Amino acid sequence: MSNNVDDYIQQGMYGHKETKRAERKKFLGTIRERIVIALTLGQVRERGIYKQVEESIKENKAAHLYLNGTINYAVLSKYTKIASKNNVLYTIVTNLEADTDIGLVLAYDHAIDKEEIFVEKKEPLPKTETKSKKGLAGFFKKLFQQG
Repeated sequence: MSNNVDDYIQQGMYGHKETKRAERKKFLGTIRERIVIALTLGQVRERGIYKQVEESIKENKAAHLYLNGTINYAVLSKYTKIASKNNVLYTIVTNLEADTDIGLVLAYDHAIDKEEIFVEKKEPLPKTETKSKKGLAGFFKKLFQQG
């Protein structure tokens, strides 16, 4: 019984025992074995969105999106909109005590043990029609100007 009392006192003083505390600080409150995909702070701040993240959100609707609260909300909103559109819950995590280079994590509440969670390279966005029309118009302009 004294172990239970000691545990109770420890919990009252320090909070619930937390497994893998350093890992949770790094991965915005979750642990590595639960993560589907992750981006660094720099990647989240880049212009545009990562197609791989959007696809992962669409394919893992039971997962939860965690976003680093040290990033301006205007930057995060591109990912919160995708999550909302796909009915995926998200949380903006602000922990000033945790120093992490992680900007975004899509994770489950249970282990999935995915081998590669980090996105190495951004998939190119599809070319816009205006560029191709401009190129085509320039081609025909040159074709018909001869003579």
